[in-house]
Amino acid sequence: MSSHRYPLEHGEDTAGTDTIVFLHGGTVASWSWQPQVEGMPDRHLLTPDLPGFGDRTEEDWLSLGQSADDVAGLIAGHARGGRAHLVGLSLGGLVATHVMARNPGVLRSCLVSGVPLSGVHGAARFLNTLQLPLWDRAWYWRAQAKAFGLPADAVDLFVEHGLRIRTDNARRVFDDVSRGGAPEGLGRYHGPLLAVAGERESRLVRNSFPLLQSRLPQTRTWIAPGMHHVWSIENVDLFTRMVRGWVDASEVPATHPG
Repeated sequence: MSSHRYPLEHGEDTAGTDTIVFLHGGTVASWSWQPQVEGMPDRHLLTPDLPGFGDRTEEDWLSLGQSADDVAGLIAGHARGGRAHLVGLSLGGLVATHVMARNPGVLRSCLVSGVPLSGVHGAARFLNTLQLPLWDRAWYWRAQAKAFGLPADAVDLFVEHGLRIRTDNARRVFDDVSRGGAPEGLGRYHGPLLAVAGERESRLVRNSFPLLQSRLPQTRTWIAPGMHHVWSIENVDLFTRMVRGWVDASEVPATHPG
């Protein structure tokens, strides 16, 4: 797994499949999808960096809405037929909800995991604010890696990238995530939606399911058994199989229904 100039596009020469776009979380970047890229060599995939992350750390994070428009433009310009299946983890999942609200026409389907759509409040929000002064400490990022259940071979890269994220961008991201709330216009999206929570991550995620279902009655939910927040790295095979099943047949994994 390498963070250096991770490619945007994968599987350009594959035929007969729609594009899948993967949106990373708020403590990683596009490189975090390398296990899924390796597991889906037969697919056309796009793995962009969100503003302020990866190769875009010098850019300002402005808002969830601005980042959603950024992603929608990418899909229109690079996805086959100008539409894509969108997969978002954590912050990427929140951005995906704004794509659904603002640019539903670019989506074929959507899958979000680890999204606290109702916001982060009380003690959890206070703990988030306490993290910012530690942002430039390697031990903090190693502790985060342990809390996320990351495998040993992913820890060094996770720490390296975390130390590159600007604190001012992190503060604005925290504010956006903590504020929460379904974006205006979310009901305009009529395509398939799967919302997922890791069994071992904050209950804030599964507690957001009813809000999604109230705005998007077609929402289906699933609890990923034994998983923490960044489980695309924690259990590569399960995450990749989930994406394939959802994209190909709108299938939800059979165990632990939400």
